[in-house]
Amino acid sequence: MSSFDEDLFLKGRAQREATLGADYVEKNLAAADDFTRPFQEAMTAGCWGFGWGDEVIDAKTRSMMNLSMIGALGKMTEWEIHCRGALNNGVSKEEIRAIIHVVGIYCGVPQAQECFRVARKVLAENDML
Repeated sequence: MSSFDEDLFLKGRAQREATLGADYVEKNLAAADDFTRPFQEAMTAGCWGFGWGDEVIDAKTRSMMNLSMIGALGKMTEWEIHCRGALNNGVSKEEIRAIIHVVGIYCGVPQAQECFRVARKVLAENDML
């Protein structure tokens, strides 16, 4: 039984591309195989179509929330991806720094250090350091 919702997937794909870039999304979807494709489709529809697709919270605020939550979880590969997306959604260097300060206060200095390390890499790639 499949619960694939093509409209929600397409809405999610558009939001995912707007935040992470069309090339990144296309590469991820193209790399999906029979084993991983159902998750890619569900994540695109659910996270990006449903979660990011409502218009109650703007994309910039969602990016800031994601950096806080993903930073708290210590998932630095995802944090790096979403740091790039946050810049695409209008989050400033100063706002990223403030988010990392909050991560440090609530999750500890070592986690803030990890976020700063990754943020510096992403900011340098974007000529923002």
